[in-house]
Amino acid sequence: MTANHANRKSSGKKDGANDRLLAANRRARHEYHILDTVEAGLVLSGTEAKAARTGKIQLVDGHVALRRGEAFLLNVHIQPYEHGNRENHEPDRPRKLLLKRREADRLIGQLETKGIAVVPLRVYLKGPWVKVELGIVRGKKLYDKRETERRREQDKEAREAIKTASRGIE
Repeated sequence: MTANHANRKSSGKKDGANDRLLAANRRARHEYHILDTVEAGLVLSGTEAKAARTGKIQLVDGHVALRRGEAFLLNVHIQPYEHGNRENHEPDRPRKLLLKRREADRLIGQLETKGIAVVPLRVYLKGPWVKVELGIVRGKKLYDKRETERRREQDKEAREAIKTASRGIE
């Protein structure tokens, strides 16, 4: 291990500090209660990886399905790479997720529970790899969504009140 590598390891930064966000599914946080999260690798073709690095990903309708014991990411749109040629990828194709066996088995067990789904929450770069954060979620009822919105408004008003009060003191 080189000295430079050792310095990077002990930099004291939290995990995820060097991650570069490529896409986020903000709607999922509004539509679902997030019970747990799992990080997975994503199998991409060359032009998909290049398009993903430019942030041309849409996660809104994405979800995870299991086929023959393997997890696949469905309905995630990665725009064709603008400098690609006839070998460019299909934008909405199913993409295999890279999970450890124990994580895959846990997802299978969770998906068998009624009312539980697995959706992508964000896609990011972790070093040279494209990773996806999957959320194990349960759908919110309409009154839950209203309560979340009400709480968000109250927090915003409280922050503004504190800000205006602190200006008056100075």
